[in-house]
Amino acid sequence: MAVGFELKPDQRINESELSERLGASRTPLREALNRLVAEGLLVYRPRKGFFCRPLQPDLIFDLYEARLAVEKETVRLACARASAKDVEQLRASLEGVRPGKARHEVKDLVDFDETFHLGLAQLSGNMELGRMLESIQARIRFVRWIDMENRRQVTFGEHLAIVDAILERNVGKVTALITSHVERRAEQIATVVREGYSRIYIPQLTA
Repeated sequence: MAVGFELKPDQRINESELSERLGASRTPLREALNRLVAEGLLVYRPRKGFFCRPLQPDLIFDLYEARLAVEKETVRLACARASAKDVEQLRASLEGVRPGKARHEVKDLVDFDETFHLGLAQLSGNMELGRMLESIQARIRFVRWIDMENRRQVTFGEHLAIVDAILERNVGKVTALITSHVERRAEQIATVVREGYSRIYIPQLTA
């Protein structure tokens, strides 16, 4: 609910209603809410309660910058540490979303894309980088659903090129490729966030 903004941006969470909706008692619900605060998916305001996180371009931009920093280090380490067998296995997994094989829903493509990037993190041999990336991906997943609709035709080729550059152990090349693949300009993010707001609120207005 928090990842997909079923809870509206900045919406105060009514714990009693949520407890009834989820069929959960207040104690485990409060524990879950506190964990989501720690993961950056909710916000706690003293004496006011829990709120859904805001959907703001500058915050999303910061997350994309952090993601790029993590992923650049991930592929650099992968070039040095990953076995050819493990890299080839990741490459083979790409066949499941090769263009023309099947028509995938955007959500499925985002799920696969996240799995691919976590696979790159595994190749780095650094578990903390993987944890950091997983946290960032959860917080940008909503805007990536929208972004993926415009990128479904190019993502496969970019993934393939990244893996091949790791096989070549070409740090400069793979760093440039991951930068081009992940980096988003501020105006691009602002456009996606505006689209996100329309999807959150327009169905409610037209229902």
